[in-house]
Amino acid sequence: MYAVIKTGGKQYRVSEGDRLRVEKLDGEVGASIEFDEVLMIGGEKPVVGKPTVEGAKVKAQITAQDRAKKVIVFKMKRRKNYHRKHGHRQPYTELQIKAIEA
Repeated sequence: MYAVIKTGGKQYRVSEGDRLRVEKLDGEVGASIEFDEVLMIGGEKPVVGKPTVEGAKVKAQITAQDRAKKVIVFKMKRRKNYHRKHGHRQPYTELQIKAIEA
């Protein structure tokens, strides 16, 4: 069985036991979290929500709060003596999916 959840403006397909990185969520490492915005539950008999599936929940546990690898943003205009270099590290939350309740 799998589910499609929505968090952080993105949609993720998850199954029980999956580990995934999502946009930063509030919570300590080891805390449990529930997702109520379940867009679809798949399996033998798929259920598609309008826009969400009524009464469906996905339970997960926070395994890490960290930042991703640095992304370098470099701007340059040739022959104009213009160049700018910036770095960015996006924060993320790593989750382990514990249960899918339909």
